[in-house]
Amino acid sequence: MTTDTLSSEQVISLAKKYLTANYTRYPVCLVRGENSWVWDAEGNRYLDFFPGWGCGLLGHCPPRVVHAVQEQVAALIHVPNTWYTEPQALLGQALSERSDFEGVCFFCNSGTEANEAAIKLARLNGKPKGRYKIVTLTGGFHGRTMGALSATAQPKYHAGVDPMLPGFLYAPFGDLAAIERVIDPETCAVMLEPIQGEGGVNLPPAGFLEGLRDLCDKNGLLLILDEVQTGMGRTGKWYAHQHWGVKPDVVTLAKALAGGVAMGGLIAKPEVGEKLKPGTHAATFGGNPLAARAALATIETIEAENLLPRATQIAEKFRTRFLVLKDQCPLITDVRAKGAMIGVELAVEGAPVVQACLEKGLLINCTHQTVLRLLPALTISDEQIEDGCDTMAEVLLAMKA
Repeated sequence: MTTDTLSSEQVISLAKKYLTANYTRYPVCLVRGENSWVWDAEGNRYLDFFPGWGCGLLGHCPPRVVHAVQEQVAALIHVPNTWYTEPQALLGQALSERSDFEGVCFFCNSGTEANEAAIKLARLNGKPKGRYKIVTLTGGFHGRTMGALSATAQPKYHAGVDPMLPGFLYAPFGDLAAIERVIDPETCAVMLEPIQGEGGVNLPPAGFLEGLRDLCDKNGLLLILDEVQTGMGRTGKWYAHQHWGVKPDVVTLAKALAGGVAMGGLIAKPEVGEKLKPGTHAATFGGNPLAARAALATIETIEAENLLPRATQIAEKFRTRFLVLKDQCPLITDVRAKGAMIGVELAVEGAPVVQACLEKGLLINCTHQTVLRLLPALTISDEQIEDGCDTMAEVLLAMKA
């Protein structure tokens, strides 16, 4: 059964009857996408500044990814990891070679699964020494499964499903002294996003990541960097931590990893990753040929189109526009950007801004109640950036008035 003949109203009616209500959805049914544009069932076009919740790093339906998936789906869709496949091996090589260490990779299907694997890997490395606790940071977000949720130091996500799993210690983001105070003899790792995404596009203070690496070395702890949102070139480097010259022990990835196809994974230093032995962890669909081919095509696109430098250009264009707007609009209190990862902090709730932009054909996101979060595609044009910023300026200035 296809839905291309149904109206948005019909699709919404079916969804409300047959789907769980755990998502807050806008009353729009999207049916097609191309780069930074999407269309609904009635043919209305929207400019997407938040494609795929960060998964659409290359925009909607990137040609190389589409071709790779079409080719692979006709050859071999899925086989279990009891067999070797060429796409998975090549992807492990490609991700490792673009990191700062010759790592080993584990593949799964999402960011929360990647972080679950990292949590388990930390404990596997720490347990022989009697260590199992992991320090995570306030404002961070690591996923919705119980381990990743327990690692997420935001009580609002714990409501209704507590108690959380034991073994997690919380400390403030950016505060090395506070992190050092919570470390105890049973601690095995520190886990954090190098740039907090859901927490409001929070960049690390100067010297923080470097100091954290030193702190982990001093205490014999693993440093796990959750790059689910920041990885794959989002910030202008393959991995965001490369901006600060810090080498983690484990990096987790997902979202943009496979150009919009569901995929997650991690890269670990070999002496750390070797603890994942047969029987310790698995993912049935993880690294299947279809997803791996899509990820290889994503890497090919980023390099063929020279998109890493483009991320820096995008940051400057958005930063310039919003800093000028900030002088005109007191609702804007701060502007933060690193590559194609932009946060505009407001003095008011951001949800009405998101709704007003939607009505004008622009898709954006609000996180942490007051931060407008933009994760545009690296393939977005300068004209599209200007048009979208014009729309946001119009909405914000009207609210000011």
